[in-house]
Amino acid sequence: MASNQSDRQTKSVSELQSVYADLHIHIGRSEDGQPVKISGSRNLTFANIAKESSQRKGIGLTGIIDCHSPGVQQDIRNYIASGEMVEVPGGGIRYQDTTILLGSEIEIREHGYHEAHVLVYFRDLATITDFSQWMSKHMKNVQLSSQRLHVSFHELQKQVKQRNGIFMPAHMFTPHKGIYGSTVARMSEVLDLNQIDGGELGLSADTTMSSYISELDRYPLLTNSDAHSLGKIGREYNIFAMREASFDEWVSVLRGEEGRHIVANYGLDPRLGKYHRTYCMNCNSIIDDASPAIERCPYCGSTKLTVGVMDRILQIADREQSVVDSKRPPYHYQVPLSFIPGLGPAKMNRLLAEFGTEMNILHQTSAQQLTDIVGAEIALSIVQARSGELLLSSGGGGTYGKVMKK
Repeated sequence: MASNQSDRQTKSVSELQSVYADLHIHIGRSEDGQPVKISGSRNLTFANIAKESSQRKGIGLTGIIDCHSPGVQQDIRNYIASGEMVEVPGGGIRYQDTTILLGSEIEIREHGYHEAHVLVYFRDLATITDFSQWMSKHMKNVQLSSQRLHVSFHELQKQVKQRNGIFMPAHMFTPHKGIYGSTVARMSEVLDLNQIDGGELGLSADTTMSSYISELDRYPLLTNSDAHSLGKIGREYNIFAMREASFDEWVSVLRGEEGRHIVANYGLDPRLGKYHRTYCMNCNSIIDDASPAIERCPYCGSTKLTVGVMDRILQIADREQSVVDSKRPPYHYQVPLSFIPGLGPAKMNRLLAEFGTEMNILHQTSAQQLTDIVGAEIALSIVQARSGELLLSSGGGGTYGKVMKK
């Protein structure tokens, strides 16, 4: 019996494939013109995200986190009815080479705390429709993205788990509504730690930075784009080892079941994030000093500061040094192609025409292949972006860091 079980597990692992995944993408509008994410691009529709992910980006598992919106749900029904998309038996919506996970980003605020954003995901359209109907009783406008839900953190977790959903804090460390960045020093103050399935690092943090906080040791960590435009899809992503791109398989990845796992996280160097270092609103300085600035600007003395992710983490850390578990997947710094100096739309389209998708450009092409299409200088920058060798300036206060020309 033990031998048969071992054989099944070995066969299961051998059937795993690597899937690129970006699980935090917003919708700007539903197809009937209703706004969903106010700050999102108008062409960020469910169908356009599916097409961009499959045809241009090469992303096999895409999480759209505005699927609680009734207008978006109607769009999905229409695409299924037309045959353009299908529901996956293992959970999710399939379009060509991409499976879409149905999620929602929600804002919660309890008395005595600042607001925080969380991400929830459900297996199928019927379940997220039911969840949306529940939310509509506790929310001013369920059509819109990231709206305030007037229940407790624990009640939200309960409702998600009753529907066998996945729950995780969004962009955990950002000063803009991250659970650690603006709400608490420990998630246990407001959340049931046993009802959390993972955490999202956000653009200004990485695995090493998060490992200053021991509370996170038990959770898988994801790197997602938080895209508000089609071009931003895939600026951060993950690689999962799974049998197929589906909700059920993703749950197994998060739980590490039968060989499923996170192979790697690919994210911006945190210095490129909009909130990496503290920003002074008085003198408009990004305080990129070695020591954290959290109380007063060293340049003008002002206390009007937006505390950066790195500085906030060091402020609330319960470890003197970062301790990264050896079982964590590697975190690779990767500069998105849109950050590469000189790589404009025309040259980008030439690369896509030659190599198919952005994932192919980032992972499969050689320096010589790139040089043949866009020249030696841009090719070198792309290769250096893979290895973390580009010179960068730090971001802060809502402004991205930059790739510096040598």
